[in-house]
Amino acid sequence: MRQAGRYLPGYRAIRSQMDFRTLCKTPELAAKVSIQPVDILGVDAAVIFSDILVLLEAMGLAVDFETGDGPRIQKPIRSLNDIKTLHPPDVGKNLCYTGDAIRLTVKALSDRNIPVIGFAGAPFTLACYAIDGKTSRDFNKTKRFMYENPGAFVQLLHRLADGIADHLQTQIEAGAAAVQLFDTWGGILSRETYRAFALPALQRVIQPLKVLRSPIILYLNGSAPHLETMAETGADVLSVDWRLPLSQVRQRVGKKVVLQGNLDPCALYAPPAAIARATRAMLMDHPGKGLIANLGHGMLPDIPVAHVQAFVKAVKAF
Repeated sequence: MRQAGRYLPGYRAIRSQMDFRTLCKTPELAAKVSIQPVDILGVDAAVIFSDILVLLEAMGLAVDFETGDGPRIQKPIRSLNDIKTLHPPDVGKNLCYTGDAIRLTVKALSDRNIPVIGFAGAPFTLACYAIDGKTSRDFNKTKRFMYENPGAFVQLLHRLADGIADHLQTQIEAGAAAVQLFDTWGGILSRETYRAFALPALQRVIQPLKVLRSPIILYLNGSAPHLETMAETGADVLSVDWRLPLSQVRQRVGKKVVLQGNLDPCALYAPPAAIARATRAMLMDHPGKGLIANLGHGMLPDIPVAHVQAFVKAVKAF
């Protein structure tokens, strides 16, 4: 799901020489670390190396990526006036490095027929960072803003949705074969509030991208209450966490969407033989076609590389 990262020694070696922002914004290096997992793990596609918060930066919010405990927004949004200061991203100027990294990665992998996947944060998740200013257990500031100022909150989601759509369109035009939307914090909402706020914003992102005919993947951490709503967004693929068996997910969303997932990332702490059994059980649980084998969340930083390889090997053996 997120391929390049701290669990790979090669990534850590490159990262030790520069700050995170430099790595994201240097296309040659972003391409290099995007290709590492393909070479090391044998996965079927490369996820471009970037970060969901580069869009907020391009829209006018200052982001500190080097705090040591996760990125922080230096001046979080607190009012409608703050929302009005956000400007549409000039993707050809302020986010051009992502497109350039995709083009370089596509070119490097073209002889192996390995596609490249782009991504962005979903509107609600980006709103959480914009308002709370950092990762939070419950994002109370965001939810308070949503309940106290619902009209302003919708305006924020709309501005973010339009910027996300532009960002993803640029990635597709640069050669991304598919794009992912990460709604990492959408699971903090009730079913009703997710439908009221997150769903329309996601549809606003996805609808204009459909004409480009590149598959759109929607991931939601804490997806169990929201599966039916996710299926209404227009996404082609629903990427789900590990909390429900795939057979139950399929029963609830029908056959119109592909599923992606959903092994618990912590299962990769087990010995390789146990990983193989767990992977096979996950795949056996999904009836028929229409599944992209994956984890149910991102890679953990201390997972042994050999255990990730065991997962990939088990999928291919199946």
